[in-house]
Amino acid sequence: MSADNSGPPKTTRFALVWAGSTISTVGTRTLGVAYPLLALAQTKSPAAAGWAGFAWTIPILVFYIPGGLLVDRMSSRSIMLWAEFGRWLTVASVAFAMLFGGPSLFHLLTAALLEGTFWVMCNLAETALLPSLVKPVMMRRALAKSEGASHLASLAGRPLGGYLFGVGAFIPFVVNAVLFAISLVLFWKGSPGGGRRPARHSLQLSDLSVGFHVLMKQEFLRGAIMLVTITNLMVNTLIMIFVAGSDGAPSLTIGLVLAAGGVGGALGATLTFFQRPLRFTLLIHTGIWLLAMLLAMLGSVLRSQPLFFAMAFFTTGIGGAMSNVAIRDVEVARIDPGTLARVVGVSRLSSYGALSLAAPLGAFLVTWHGVTGGTMLLFGAMLVLALSVLIVPRLRKWLTPPLPDFVGEPHMV
Repeated sequence: MSADNSGPPKTTRFALVWAGSTISTVGTRTLGVAYPLLALAQTKSPAAAGWAGFAWTIPILVFYIPGGLLVDRMSSRSIMLWAEFGRWLTVASVAFAMLFGGPSLFHLLTAALLEGTFWVMCNLAETALLPSLVKPVMMRRALAKSEGASHLASLAGRPLGGYLFGVGAFIPFVVNAVLFAISLVLFWKGSPGGGRRPARHSLQLSDLSVGFHVLMKQEFLRGAIMLVTITNLMVNTLIMIFVAGSDGAPSLTIGLVLAAGGVGGALGATLTFFQRPLRFTLLIHTGIWLLAMLLAMLGSVLRSQPLFFAMAFFTTGIGGAMSNVAIRDVEVARIDPGTLARVVGVSRLSSYGALSLAAPLGAFLVTWHGVTGGTMLLFGAMLVLALSVLIVPRLRKWLTPPLPDFVGEPHMV
């Protein structure tokens, strides 16, 4: 029996899942700050804090591909619920251990690793469940709401994590246990019986590569993932350059500059809610990144880094949100539900995997070339990429293919 024949209507289901996802994302961003801070407080070792932060990000590099296979083979609803329950159990175990002077560093690192893993699984399952919750003609607006909520949750979550930890080291974990309990109930209510995949009798190693092969056959998605991976690397390298070059700047100023990206992301998602995707979305994405790198370079040359870097991050936030919605819309519209999670897993691994290279690359550029030299190199690299896309037809077709038509909602030229 179809999930549509029982439980609340689709609009209500999506609203519940959307609210649960927003609450869950706030918790995720809060914990991204809380785990390293707790490791530092418990051990007095910056290295331990670094390991805690790294443990929390390992699943992004390791579990997206196998996680996508599991979601495609099992009930996406069940995986989402169990993953959220696992997140609740993990943070609750840390809060409980703190009552007795813990947790140990091993416990903390394991908790960070598990929480990151459960987040990856929940994220994939939610994406696979979405087609059963939203009508195709409403998908873009649903994705825009999801993207906007993600940016706002990230914007609120990071400073909230630091503030709550300042109130009491155990507070972020208690608060997140409550948040994950609420999101679990919302997920349960919002996804009655949806998202089950056809049963298969065998699991082969070759199934892991299906997502990659399917993605490569989709011209727009193939180009989008390659372009977004490059630009993600650039903007996160730019963030590292700004942070590394902000020695002596007020922490409030640094926080506000970095928050500009979240504000831009929320604005970009709002625009996509009202505006149909543009045909040459990826070309526009390229131009937006070129403008952002130019702003950052001008800020370093003119010795007005906070203002110009804030404008650069705000600009990439807008462009990134608009591109993300377009990409996710094509994924849901053009990929078979039986392979959707694996395709999304490959996509997220590529785009998020660039983050692991950004920190060392940014640190290297600042060490050897300073903030001004680093921003000049990033702008130069982006200028070469943009000019190459415009001048070389084959590269333009490969990296910035036009957005395909959508059933019931054609894009604008």
